[in-house]
Amino acid sequence: MKIQGFDEFIADYPVFEYRIIDTQEMKTQRRVRQVCERECERYGSTWACPPGVGSLEDCEKKIKSYPYGILFSSVAEVSDIMNMEELLSTRRGHEEITNALGDFLKSQGKRTFILSTESCDICSKCTYPAAPCRHPDRMHPCLESYGVVVSELVEREQMEYQLGANTILWFSLILIS
Repeated sequence: MKIQGFDEFIADYPVFEYRIIDTQEMKTQRRVRQVCERECERYGSTWACPPGVGSLEDCEKKIKSYPYGILFSSVAEVSDIMNMEELLSTRRGHEEITNALGDFLKSQGKRTFILSTESCDICSKCTYPAAPCRHPDRMHPCLESYGVVVSELVEREQMEYQLGANTILWFSLILIS
C-alpha cells in the first residue's frame, strides 16, 4: 500500500522507523490484558483502558476492520531510564507526532483509528464509567489495552525494540482504510 505524499510528510518528523502492516495478520493476546488488570493503576478507570475499551474480541474485530496500519516509533532520551516520571514525560512528544501523522492521513481521505502509548490524560478526571468519553476524537487507547503484544509485532516487522542506555522507543499504530 502506498500513500501519496506520506514519505515526504513523515520526513519532517523525528520518526525512527515505520512499517505498513496488514492488520489481518495481527492477533490480540489475553495475557496483555491480564498484565493491565494486575499491574496498571489505570485499569478500570478510563475509556482508553480495559475494560472501557471493550472485550478483547471486540478490539481484535475493530483492528481488523481496518485493512492496514502504520506502525511507527520515535526515540526519546532520558538521564535515568529508571526515573519513571522523566520517562513518561517524554511520551507527550510521541503523541504530538502521532496526532500529526493521523491528521495527515485524514487529510488524504483516509479513515483512521489510533492506538498509541497513552491511557489517556486529556481530562483531569475521566467520565468512565458514568458517562461517555468527552473527547473520543482525541483519545487514543494504548496498544496494549487492545491486546497487542508490541514486542512481538515489532519483532515480526523487523523493527528495533530496544536501543539500550537511557533511550526509550515509543510506538503507535495508526489503523487506516
